[in-house]
Amino acid sequence: MSQPDFQLARDGFGRLRLTLASGEQHDDVIPVRAFPISAPEEGLSLVDRDGHELVWIAKPAMLPVEARKLITEALAQREFMPEIRQLISVSTFATPSTWTVETNRGTTRFILRGEEDIRRAGDVLLVADSHGIQFLIRDPDSLDKHSRRLLDRFL
Repeated sequence: MSQPDFQLARDGFGRLRLTLASGEQHDDVIPVRAFPISAPEEGLSLVDRDGHELVWIAKPAMLPVEARKLITEALAQREFMPEIRQLISVSTFATPSTWTVETNRGTTRFILRGEEDIRRAGDVLLVADSHGIQFLIRDPDSLDKHSRRLLDRFL
């Protein structure tokens, strides 16, 4: 494990504060993964509130435990994306449609406004509900037969 040339800490408001080796400090720093779906454990940037990259971290797993913990907590808050494991039912095959799904966080219902809210990102599907929450279908081919049949009607 190598020592990074920066330090991370939380300020009094719970936001991340970055201190560079030069002593320069940046408040309200946000970690952003380079490839959140295809390679979530590789490469991330620490950016300022305007989105300017301050630090590139090629191997987050090589960071000291405390910095890695702060980044992991911040990413968990930022990347809330339930993973759909089963489509239980859809209200209609026309849109808008109410979907009832089983996710890794439990059963939920959401409204799909249109087919265009289902996007492919490599081998995965991203489904956006009417409130902008993104749901992930990591491997559409691994869904059960009933779920695939429902999903195919919208693709």
